[in-house]
Amino acid sequence: MNLPDGPRLVLATHNQGKLRELRELLRGQVPGLDVDTQVVDAGAVGAPDVAETGVTFAANSLLKAHAVAEATGLVSIADDSGLAVDVLGGAPGIFSARWSGRHGDDQANLDLLLAQLADIGDSHRGAAFVCAASLVVPATADSPGTEHVESAELRGRLLRAPRGGGGFGYDPILAPEGLDKSCAELSPAEKNAISHRGQAFRQLLPYITAALG
Repeated sequence: MNLPDGPRLVLATHNQGKLRELRELLRGQVPGLDVDTQVVDAGAVGAPDVAETGVTFAANSLLKAHAVAEATGLVSIADDSGLAVDVLGGAPGIFSARWSGRHGDDQANLDLLLAQLADIGDSHRGAAFVCAASLVVPATADSPGTEHVESAELRGRLLRAPRGGGGFGYDPILAPEGLDKSCAELSPAEKNAISHRGQAFRQLLPYITAALG
């Protein structure tokens, strides 16, 4: 079977950390897919940035995947993910990336959240990383197109100070249940095995394989 040489799957993000995670999750999983050249981010194909105007992780994920699929004509994946803190009623939630008011400023977000939780005892520092991952197959002359969403979470507890140099976002302050390490202290393989994003993307694998087969 002759397969196209160019991009076949677009991750609707400009976050290189997320792209690396997806490539590793897909490596060897989809026959004929060269993850290093055919799984790309939105910037590689000139896809537009999409405003996250939804009020749930799933809604934002679908907004991004649909916009990129329509702009490129390629199978697209998007995720919306964030940190849900129990004592904050699930916040920062969908506002995780801009909790400090500046989108994507990881250090400012961490500093603000830790300050807000400074007086909270260890027994009440439960939290979870939550992810909704969407797959959108664009419509063609022969098909109306399809969409699919999967959700997952990684439960843990919030540390009092960042630990570890890996990962991104809030990884340095969440220790997964049963582990005495932050997500930023895990190896990429360890993190992918348990992460909210890894779980959600793995649940999408059968649909990705079908879409690219």
